[in-house]
Amino acid sequence: MKTSPFAPIASIAACALLLAAQAAHAQNTTAPGDEPDTVILSDTLHYDDVNKTSTFTGNVVLTRGAMTLRSDKLVTREDAQGNQLGTATAVPGGVVTIRQENPEKFETLIATGQQADYAGAAGDITLTGQATVIRQVCGKTFDTVRGARIIYHDKTGTYEAFGGKNSAAAGGRVRSLAQPQSRIDQAIAECKAKKSGRP
Repeated sequence: MKTSPFAPIASIAACALLLAAQAAHAQNTTAPGDEPDTVILSDTLHYDDVNKTSTFTGNVVLTRGAMTLRSDKLVTREDAQGNQLGTATAVPGGVVTIRQENPEKFETLIATGQQADYAGAAGDITLTGQATVIRQVCGKTFDTVRGARIIYHDKTGTYEAFGGKNSAAAGGRVRSLAQPQSRIDQAIAECKAKKSGRP
């Protein structure tokens, strides 16, 4: 079975929320220089050591390398078994945005929803409310999934999309669009040509 073009985005969303949880609890055990730093900017931060919970509020921006998560509130926590959990939310009318740049492939992956949840034990990421998953190549959109809720199961590499009254697609349905790989290859070739200065 061919790998879905949408799978990497949700995986990045899960990674972003997990990294936020790890950064908030200062559990970085890697040697300096092994991985990029995780930086979280917010208007306020409340850390509860007893409940192992960090709450970031107000224009939250998490960056790690080429990945950026933006939300109005980000809550990270750890359960009794040490599993990381995270919830990013937006104010009414807004969305949580997770964006990953991949310059080598001229690719930008974008996931949005009114809420994004990560469950560490299961490895699932759930985008809820006006949920979208988009892949752009060389600035052009090629693959999209829209629905009320999109769930990515990291352990199995599968995803599910559900319609509903708060769907990002018309009529409360799920809408997916995947373009032929030949068009994507052509867009990449054009980007490479522009980068090298060839006509």
